[in-house]
Amino acid sequence: MIKIKIQNDDFSLNDEYYFLTKNSPSSGAVVNFIGRVREFSEQDNVTGLMLEHYPGMTEKSLAKIIDTAKARWSLERVSVIHRIGTLTVEDNIVYVGVSSAHRESAFEACRFIMDYLKTEAPFWKKEITPDGEVWVEAREKDQRAREHWDTTNKK
Repeated sequence: MIKIKIQNDDFSLNDEYYFLTKNSPSSGAVVNFIGRVREFSEQDNVTGLMLEHYPGMTEKSLAKIIDTAKARWSLERVSVIHRIGTLTVEDNIVYVGVSSAHRESAFEACRFIMDYLKTEAPFWKKEITPDGEVWVEAREKDQRAREHWDTTNKK
């Protein structure tokens, strides 16, 4: 089972854990990743983020990333939630949850999905600071993390 949501509202870790585990007796591992707004990034003194996306295309991009992960690892369920709109420091931005029979698959697939999401999904981020707003450019670090998977053997 796969769940993909793009939303303004926050998400519930308890609800996502329930989705990943309910009536899934073969799931021996559940891995969750939550990304949050922090007070620094490209700019100092970040007070918030404005996130935009390309409706329809974003969901298709996330589905393709998840399909690729499911082809590489034996996964039971996957949930990806990404928030849009204006968020403040300490707000949740993104959730990636994976359940699998084995922890190695769950850990690797969760990281893979997040690494691809950062570089392949059409989201745009603007940092808000006391001095103004600045669009966030793609980072080389994120691209290297994504490229790591191109050279890693399939499991």
